[in-house]
Amino acid sequence: MKDRENFKDSIIKILKADWGKGLEQAEIHEKYHSLSKAIMERITDDWNKTQQEYGKGKQAYYFSAEFLMGRALGNNLMNLGIYEEVKEVLEEMGMDFNLLEEAEEDAGLGNGGLGRLAACFLDSCATMNLPVTGYGIRYRYGLFKQKFVDGFQVEEGDHWMKYGDPWSVRRNEDEITVEFSDGKVKAVPYDMPIIGYGTGNVNRLRLWQAEPVQEFDFGLFNEQRYDEAVKEKNRAEDISRVLYPNDSKKDGKILRLKQQYFFVSASLQDLVKKFKEKHGKDFEQFPQYHAIQLNDTHPVVAIPELMRILIDQEGIDWDRAWEIAVHTFAYTNHTILAEALEQWHSRLYKKLLPRIYQIIQQIDKEFVATLKEKGYPSSKIKAMRILSDNRIKMAWLAIHGSHTTNGVAELHTEILKHQELKDWYELYPHRFQNKTNGITPRRWLALCNPELAAMITELLGTKDWITDLAKLKELEKYLDDKAILERFLDIKVQKKKQLAFYIEKHEGIVINPESIFDIQIKRLHEYKRQLLNGFHILDLYFRIKENPDMDILPRTFIFGAKAAPGYFRAKAIIKFIHEIADLVNHDPDIKDKIKVVFVQNYRVSYAEKLFPAADVSEQISTAGKEASGTGNMKFMLNGTPTLGTYDGANVEIVEEAGEENNFIFGARVEELEAIKDSYDPKVYYEKVPGLKRVVDTLIDGTFNDGGTGMFRELYQALLEGASWHKPDHYFVLKDFEEYRKAHEKIDEAYRDRLGWARKCMKNLANAGKFSTDRTIGEYARQIWHIEPRKIK
Repeated sequence: MKDRENFKDSIIKILKADWGKGLEQAEIHEKYHSLSKAIMERITDDWNKTQQEYGKGKQAYYFSAEFLMGRALGNNLMNLGIYEEVKEVLEEMGMDFNLLEEAEEDAGLGNGGLGRLAACFLDSCATMNLPVTGYGIRYRYGLFKQKFVDGFQVEEGDHWMKYGDPWSVRRNEDEITVEFSDGKVKAVPYDMPIIGYGTGNVNRLRLWQAEPVQEFDFGLFNEQRYDEAVKEKNRAEDISRVLYPNDSKKDGKILRLKQQYFFVSASLQDLVKKFKEKHGKDFEQFPQYHAIQLNDTHPVVAIPELMRILIDQEGIDWDRAWEIAVHTFAYTNHTILAEALEQWHSRLYKKLLPRIYQIIQQIDKEFVATLKEKGYPSSKIKAMRILSDNRIKMAWLAIHGSHTTNGVAELHTEILKHQELKDWYELYPHRFQNKTNGITPRRWLALCNPELAAMITELLGTKDWITDLAKLKELEKYLDDKAILERFLDIKVQKKKQLAFYIEKHEGIVINPESIFDIQIKRLHEYKRQLLNGFHILDLYFRIKENPDMDILPRTFIFGAKAAPGYFRAKAIIKFIHEIADLVNHDPDIKDKIKVVFVQNYRVSYAEKLFPAADVSEQISTAGKEASGTGNMKFMLNGTPTLGTYDGANVEIVEEAGEENNFIFGARVEELEAIKDSYDPKVYYEKVPGLKRVVDTLIDGTFNDGGTGMFRELYQALLEGASWHKPDHYFVLKDFEEYRKAHEKIDEAYRDRLGWARKCMKNLANAGKFSTDRTIGEYARQIWHIEPRKIK
């Protein structure tokens, strides 16, 4: 950085202009804000140049309800190549960079893997100079901030913008009006820069904020009817107020639907407006300049919305409009779970979006006619109809209304093609592709594990691996180098000590960095089987109680997960794990042989500390239920073996690194498919040693669920079934014994320290496939048909 003094002056001027303070008086968040704005100043010219360059040809647009971005400051400085220099400048100014980093709130724009994948994709697009823009919603509050009270999850508002957002620019000139049957709202765009690594290109994430057409009714206000005067304002702002509002009741469902339509309508109107400015009304060219990727089913209402715009506003006939839409859209399927394939009751669309509903009716009618022409039997037509039994099937609409449907891991895509979407694959075999997910190596290794990154750079003699992750394969020549393996282990211990310090500070729990760190961090869902993990810990506890001299290595089990506010059983699992932790952590007989920690408010910034410190990556979903997973890749990239089922991207991880360097257990997809109608969990409950004892703790008084009945309901779901599924729907009891044996293998393998380090290095060296640079390159070439364009 040649202009250090100018940079310092810029920070101080912004501090004075925005906060009216000098350095000495400023709060830490004010210093963070001013530093961030100074960086924004530096990139603005390149950002504008990038948008001008991209405007010359075809661009791709990523429509997603979530973008789980994580903190921006450190990542942006690293990608700009000025991370260390800025730290030095701040030290010269008397500021602690670490405190500034911690002052940044995680942007509350996403929840789980779907949103984090979108964020990694944007990072890769910018780094690879690909003309891609993200479109989403600027939520005022994220999903929620999680805290635990007596082991129960309690949700609090996640006001991530309480001190402002220095990384966004409001664009009033691009304001759009979105219409619902019950009124209009303004969609105001806020643009967030996406800075590429090692390039001048700065891409864009455009997020829409909902605002009222009329701020307040002055007449009503003058009559002192204050609540009524701001009713329209509140209803409009509700649309972008909260990520995933509870939709267990009708009003919540309407709000969710409003969110979806709001952001896709604003985005499409934005694109159409800019297209007309350049190309007039020659909409035949629209797909030549626009590739729109629908990230899961949340934005699929974009298909009938584009039809509405083309037909009603631009006067294009139905057949031409349909052809334009199909050639514009592509759809990513993220789930195999039938209950997660989004459906809407037709009355909600009729009420809120009557014209869109008419268009969906017409799409369905034309589709049925096509199937009849092809000789499809009525039973199959009924199963494939987009609109049937008063339900709109968004996944069906997405496949029919786009040119490409992709799964996100090889196993996932094969299950879609031959099981879940078999009829659709037979109808449109040419439309199906696989695009195995990935992660950005910038945030998930270079930024969060600088110690390991420095070692890799030294061993390879170049930093090129940061943008060409396949180069990690060259590390295999060090697999038997004792000095390098020991150095890797030293770095792992260093990261474990850092995490232990952080957990003690934030959770008040002391953990042993010399123990095995066994980590399961992901959304709390039954199919991800945090319950299986809990049962094993409890079984281990009971066995140690019976045999205090049992020879096991000390183990720290770490969980991080949020349960959806209305997901009763997921919340029961959180409470159950807390009860286990309370029992284990306070029993002097255990002598810290095992310890259990459930970290609060798991998020990207916490994840950046957890992934590098892990010894064991828990990826234990029921086989065939996890579409891909990306947490498994983040662990792998930080040199952590996988303990997992043959599911999602775990399959490809062991293909790359070898099953002998990971710990695979449990029934596979084919076996579960064969037994699903005859499976009786009580056989395992009665016969597997120790299993009945741990399951019965749900009802025998060992643990207290605060009178909620949640533990008994969990017990009944396992052994008797529930209203919507058979007993032990996710085969927890069936896989328990194999899971326990896999843990015993880990205990044995970990004792050979160099052998363990070799497994870790083998995983690290073969993580190259799982870069989003590879994934995005495939999207660009095979789906979007766009080329890199680097600014001068």
